[in-house]
Amino acid sequence: MNIQKVNFINTEGQQLVGRLELPINQHPHNFVIFAHCFTCNKNLSAVKNISRELTANGFGVLRFDFTGLGESEGNFENTNFSGNVEDLISASNYLEENYIAPSLLIGHSLGGAAVIFAASKIKSVKAVATIGAPSNPKHVQHLIQSSVKEINTTGKANVNIGGRPFTIKKQFLDDIETKSLPDVAQNLRKALLVMHSPQDTTVGIENAEDIYVAARHPKSFVTLDGADHLLLKKEDSVYAGSVIATWAKRYISIPIIDTLKTTHQAVASLDKEDGFTTQMTVGNHTMMADEPTSYGGNDFGPSPYEFVSAGLSACTAMTVQMYVKRKGWDLQNIEVHTSHTKVSKQVIENNESKEIKVDTFNRVIKLTGALDDKQIQRILQIADKCPVHKTLHNDIEVVTTIF
Repeated sequence: MNIQKVNFINTEGQQLVGRLELPINQHPHNFVIFAHCFTCNKNLSAVKNISRELTANGFGVLRFDFTGLGESEGNFENTNFSGNVEDLISASNYLEENYIAPSLLIGHSLGGAAVIFAASKIKSVKAVATIGAPSNPKHVQHLIQSSVKEINTTGKANVNIGGRPFTIKKQFLDDIETKSLPDVAQNLRKALLVMHSPQDTTVGIENAEDIYVAARHPKSFVTLDGADHLLLKKEDSVYAGSVIATWAKRYISIPIIDTLKTTHQAVASLDKEDGFTTQMTVGNHTMMADEPTSYGGNDFGPSPYEFVSAGLSACTAMTVQMYVKRKGWDLQNIEVHTSHTKVSKQVIENNESKEIKVDTFNRVIKLTGALDDKQIQRILQIADKCPVHKTLHNDIEVVTTIF
């Protein structure tokens, strides 16, 4: 995983803390902002699982703590729903200034309501996905119903939400009373995906219906049948992330990478601005080569020598299995671990000792099966006869032409 800690400032001058999760094998084609549920934080397991499904599909995901929660600065009791929306806009500004403006917003529970409001104010957003969202922000009042009277009378109250104490002020209740989610959804004019569980006992399924009916097309609904409100079961959050990633690709722009064509066995293409990240077509397969970050690369793919090591490993495994199958030996599995390095070696040249660097492939073979010592020794001999091994020991010519 490629996860970076990021910080940005909200409209009140407070530092908000988040995690920017990036794909491990490419630059993100689009960026996403994830809004967590009421009184939750960016590290909820469902948030992480959904984010990782998105990064696996090439998205970059910013998940952060709203003001006064998690690692972010500020006092939660002085926040309100409007402040959450402003935090999302601040997060969008951060991405636009440092990466690319977000094209997708995802919100869980009250965060789902917040992303609909924020999307109406963020021009770059093309699609919005909600998970277990209430159809109106004031729905959260039922979480603090026993304290509403005290809040309205004294101006604030200490409440227990999810086993944790929070102070809620009257200004929070006053703020959510002014927010009409159906009105905003009706005028959103951006692709909307509503996800909800029929078994959600915190935010009833009727809320999903209200949002869906109010919104204009293009809109979609996907049931999270069997899931709880927080998507505590990993399979539920992984499923949600996978569906969102697939659905969103219909409404956002993803650069098309032309498949390299060649009459040769392999072709590599590298643009000036791409550093070491090299597009490749090998046989009928597309892949990427790169250098590790320690060498100035992005580590989006194997290095050239790792490809050579991979070829030796694969050829060794294939050659040995082909041999033992013909012999009828019991080799259930073979693993071939190979690494390339350069080893210093002293040689005599013109009667003088000289140090040279010798390319060395360290190959370790693991055999699983009922094999006796004689069979194992023969397998080691066969390993040295694999075509790639023999090629590396032969005199090699590389004929290069320009066209």
